[in-house]
Order: sequence, then structure tokens, then C-alpha cells
Amino acid sequence: MDRLPLRVYADTSVFGGVFDAEFRDSSRAFFDQVEDGRFALVSSALVRDELVGAPEEVRDFARRALATAEVVEVTAEALRLGQAYVQAGIVTPKFGNDALHVALATLASCDLVVSWNFRHHVHFLKSRRYNAVNALHDYGPIEICSPPEVLRYEEEL
Repeated sequence: MDRLPLRVYADTSVFGGVFDAEFRDSSRAFFDQVEDGRFALVSSALVRDELVGAPEEVRDFARRALATAEVVEVTAEALRLGQAYVQAGIVTPKFGNDALHVALATLASCDLVVSWNFRHHVHFLKSRRYNAVNALHDYGPIEICSPPEVLRYEEEL
């Protein structure tokens, strides 16, 4: 029996990573696996907004990728949950959008967030803290990983 694809929220850094020398290979492999149906891509209006100032090649790539993704809107509930993360000290108010990405993914019932943001997302202590706030507010847990951590390699198939 086939499992449903994982619902994966990609934050802005993953789209930009496609054109970054350090992150290119894993970012492209992630989006290739989205196209192959391994992941159900979820993103948000916040990602679209953050990409406005990105280089044209990043915007073009994101536009194509988001055309087949589930794009969630920023809601009052997401803003409240993002603010709860800030109030818990997971991130400072200056980086409230980073918390909002996790809130949007949580509310969209994603299995995980994929990010290259090691400062505010991809760190085992941050994940624990986001999930502690989620539990306090009766939301389910969410995993946060970098693209290489979620890729399926041939020997696993």
C-alpha cells in the first residue's frame, strides 16, 4: 500500500537555495522529489511576499514551483501562534516572520518544515521549543529539517 506523500512546508530559504552554490544540490534534489510525488509541497503567501526582492531567477523558479503547491494564507490564528513563539523567546520580534513560517506550517497540518535557516528553524532545541508552544495551544507537533535530511536516496527505495 502506498503512503500518502509527506506534507512539507518549504520556507523562503529553500527556494533561494536552488541558486546558491552551497545549497544548490540538495535544494534541487528536494524540488525534484516534490515533482516525483514524494512530497506534497506546501508554502505560503508569506513566502511569496518574502520573494518579492529576490533575484529574478529565484522568483521565476518559485512561481513555477508554487503553481502546483498548496499555498496557505496568513490568518489571524497564524499570527497569534507566531506571536506565541516570539513570547516564548524562540525568536526575537525582529525575526517574527521566521516564527510565522512555523505557525503556518503547523496550522496547515504539515508533517515538517524544510529550511536552510539554521539560526531560527533547523536546530533540535528550536524544534523542541516550537513543539512545546504547539502543545500548550493544542496544536500537533512539527518536525523541522534541512533539505538533505528529508531526501530519499536510491539505496532506500
